[in-house]
Order: sequence, then C-alpha cells, then structure tokens
Amino acid sequence: MNIPALEGIRVLDLTQMAPGAFCTMILGDLGADVIKVESPTEGRGLKTRGSPKRDDAIEKRKEAAYDPLRRNKKSIVLNLKSPDGLQIFYRLSKRADVILEGFRPGVAERLKIDYKIVSKLNRRIIYCSLSGYGQEGPYRNLPGHDINYLSIGGVLDLLGYPEEPPVIPLNIVADFAGASLYGALAIMAALLARGKTKRGQYIDISFTDGAISLVPFFSQYYLLRGKVPQRGKTALHGAYPYYGVYKTKDKKYISIGCLEPFFWENLCRALGKEEYISYCYSPEHYFLGPEDGKWQEVYSWLKDTFITKTRDEWFDFLTKYDVPATKVNTLDEAFSDPQIVQREIVVEIEDATLGKVKQVGSPIRLSETPIAIRSLSPFLGQHTREILLELGYDEEQIKNFYRQGAVA
Repeated sequence: MNIPALEGIRVLDLTQMAPGAFCTMILGDLGADVIKVESPTEGRGLKTRGSPKRDDAIEKRKEAAYDPLRRNKKSIVLNLKSPDGLQIFYRLSKRADVILEGFRPGVAERLKIDYKIVSKLNRRIIYCSLSGYGQEGPYRNLPGHDINYLSIGGVLDLLGYPEEPPVIPLNIVADFAGASLYGALAIMAALLARGKTKRGQYIDISFTDGAISLVPFFSQYYLLRGKVPQRGKTALHGAYPYYGVYKTKDKKYISIGCLEPFFWENLCRALGKEEYISYCYSPEHYFLGPEDGKWQEVYSWLKDTFITKTRDEWFDFLTKYDVPATKVNTLDEAFSDPQIVQREIVVEIEDATLGKVKQVGSPIRLSETPIAIRSLSPFLGQHTREILLELGYDEEQIKNFYRQGAVA
C-alpha cells in the first residue's frame, strides 16, 4: 500500500497571503495534515456563520472549491489575542511538526507565538517565517509585494526590452518561486535533518533573497566581471534571432529556442537558409547584445518568414526537423493542448455540492508515495470543533470558547 510522503506530519499554517498558502498546499499535496489557523476577521472562504442567500452561498462555494491554495487543509478559527485562543494555539503547537507564518518581523513575537516561545513547548518544531526582506536588515519592516522584491533585488531591471520599462512577470518569481517553493524545500530539508538531530529549527525565508537566487547566471557575470547585464541585450532576452518569439500569419506567436548550434542549423536547413548557419549562439552572446549588423538582417528575415504561415502550420512543420519550436498558447489553448492533456495536470475532484470540480494538480510525480487531492477548500472554521475535540477539550469547554470569542 502506497503511503503519502508526508503522512503523519502536522503543519500549522498561520499565513494570510498566497505565497504561504501555496507553500502549505505543496506540503498538503504531499500528504501532510495542514491546519489553517485563521483569524475571526479572515475574509477568505465561505463562512459557516450567518445565512447568505442560496445563490450567493453557491457562488462563494464555487470560488472556494476552485481555489487550489486551500485544498488538503482543515480550518480552525482562533483569536490569538485572547488568552484562551492563545492557550489553544500552544496546545496545537505541542502536537505539530511545522509552523509557517508570514507576518512582518516582530509581529509573531508580539502575539507570543514566535519560535522562541513555541520551541520551548516543542523542541521538535520546525518554524518557518516568510517575509519580504528577511528577519534583519534596514528594510525588514517595510511592506511589499512581488514587484517590490524583484525591484530591490535587481531582478526586475533585467526583464523586458532595451529602452523600454521593465516587464512585470506576474507574481510568479518572488512570491511563488522565491518564497513558496524555497519555503517548502527548506521545511522538508529541516524534517529530514530532524530525523538525525531529533530537534527542530528556525527557518528564515526572504522573498527578496529567493528572487536574487533565481538569476544565477546574471549575478555570476556581475560578481566575476563587475559588469551589469543590460535588459533585453542577452541571449535569453531575445536579443538574438535564435531565441525569441515571432508573430505568425494568424496574429499568434511561435517561440524558437535554438541555443544549441545544431538546433539552429536544423532551423536554417528547414527554412532553406544555410548561409545563416554560422550565425549561431556563442558564449559571448550570453551577456552582450549583438553589434554586427548581420544579426539584424537574420532577425528581420525570420520575422518576414514566420508571418507567411499560421502558428500551428509552423509548429507542425518545424517539429519534423527537430527544431525547438512551440506554439505560444493562450491559457485555454494550453489546457486543451494534447501534451498537457496527456500529462493529466488538470484533475477533477468530487464536491458534495458542486459535483466535479477541476483544478491544476501537483506537477510532482512520485512512483511510490503518490500525491493526492484529498479535500477541497474548507469553510472558514469548518474544523474548529473537530480539532478542539482532538486536542482533548470537552463539549462544555468548547461551548465556552465560542461564547467568549476565543474560537469561531
């Protein structure tokens, strides 16, 4: 019988923003028991309190059910500013393996739920803090979002075209890669280390640090040469014709990634332009834009050529010649693309109210410890009573917690 990789690991998620939720979604997909510790004023999810109109309730349930960031989680609502709420959290912490928080530095300490306090209750606890700039430094208390962390880390300046403003890459770099993925990786490394040391540890994840680490080639070039790479003037920016995006006859786009000389040769031969074969990638292109005017000639010729056929015609033609060419799909096209359909990245989960709900599943494929979506997004506070009973509180105590506003 296959057992999920993180089965038996309990995670308390105190975060309120998407990067933290994405991090614990990964852990939940891997089998961890994730408890979302939510504030009484939390606005996400469908609240159990009140009596919304049926149509409104169904719409809210749809929004929640299709939200992948809250799947595989339970929800307890705790008022951490109340004495009873704080004691409940401490009892939860004693039975937890991991705590994840995303407050600004110092907030967890003021709430009396920081690592220093919790580790005294549970020496095996792994406590991870996600913050924009890290736990120390002159910017530690500044507010921010993905765009700010990319900016201060020198990453945003690298994205885009020459003489144009930087291009904002959604929030996938600092938020989901720099914080969520590094956070999940660090937590799993700490769990592995705990198996040897029998002790937990504190993890400090900075969105900015994570973003900077994701451009190793460019930082290496600067640290080695003392030269700053220029936006839009390197091989991976599309400064050279062998690596770029071209408009097609149907006003769509096709991408070409012929970094290896033999792939570029394949493209040139497929297009009947063998005289361009020598204009292939070389190491000096990586950080310095083209100076020879011939490159512009090649680029212009490719632009004029690709506009003569549709995107799909070019894709079908070039892939026969072993050219790394792909359609630039819109999101709806991506979800219907035969490669993505074959990989079954979109999964269906059964919901008691809505029937089958589609979500993007986990990209992690494990042969012996498979990943599963066990439950969809919980209602806010859906598991409060269940968790309190599990912690050993009796019915009278639980009723009193609700009356006093310690839980909801």
